[in-house]
Amino acid sequence: MRHLLSIADLSKSEALQILNTAEELARVSDGPMKKLPTLRGRTIVNLFAEDSTRTRISFEAAAKRLSADVINFSAKGSSVSKGESLKDTAQTLQAMGADAVIIRHSASGAAQRLADSQWMTGSVVNAGDGTHEHPSQALLDAFTIRKHLAHGGDDLTGLHIAIVGDVLHSRVARSNVLLLTKLGAAVTLVAPPTLLPVGVQSWPVKVSYDFDSVIESVDAVMMLRIQLERMTELFFPNAREYSRYFGLNKDRLKLMKPNAIVMHPGPMNRGLEITADSADSARSVILEQVTNGVSVRMAILYLLLAGSQEIGASE
Repeated sequence: MRHLLSIADLSKSEALQILNTAEELARVSDGPMKKLPTLRGRTIVNLFAEDSTRTRISFEAAAKRLSADVINFSAKGSSVSKGESLKDTAQTLQAMGADAVIIRHSASGAAQRLADSQWMTGSVVNAGDGTHEHPSQALLDAFTIRKHLAHGGDDLTGLHIAIVGDVLHSRVARSNVLLLTKLGAAVTLVAPPTLLPVGVQSWPVKVSYDFDSVIESVDAVMMLRIQLERMTELFFPNAREYSRYFGLNKDRLKLMKPNAIVMHPGPMNRGLEITADSADSARSVILEQVTNGVSVRMAILYLLLAGSQEIGASE
């Protein structure tokens, strides 16, 4: 791997390699030595042209645990906010000697543009581009599902995952559909018709408009945030109506299989797509997703920048 831009670019074996590497790194991180010398001397830039807390901090923690130097580059207060182009920013980062750039951008395809250009020579990791993809989130979600439900298996064959909510605006949903189905899981999208993208019939999924008819059969429910900031028109009558038909609440929790888990990529709109008691229930693995995110992002950076080097070794 040179870049991580899209789940579509990964083969099943490459996706499993990331998950298996993350598993090994998680074991090392749980030991007395939290920090590995693997990327000592490397410089990783967090280039976030869109607001983020969890993803940026997670990548920063991952890079620092591998002993890399981290530069956080936020669009607000920088030259980007004054109109500097992506090309100029990339060339500036190249001059700083960036070995990898982790980019979040409001424009779909921004990460691909950066990787395809000759503006810089480092690796590019897509941390979310518009409504296109968010590959590292899908990988950490698959890691979490496998840990709880795969029962020692490598992939997710035989599992049924429901992805519920604002699929239309969700890059997380797109990456998860690609990855979960690649790993053998069956996926059902649950949403009102207004929150499903055009052409969803061609996706390798089932589609349902009835949450209650799906919830009893799934092994994991992944609730999506209603992305009000991306909505320029009304996609459902009101919050109460949406919660009634598509929100996860204690009554729906009771319908789930005994070992089924509740997931959410965060940040949550508590009381809209998920109630507080559902988010904090014993079934919830939402905080564990955050923890697993660091291990998975460590694995991504390790594979991009250290290659076949033994984990724990320094160059």
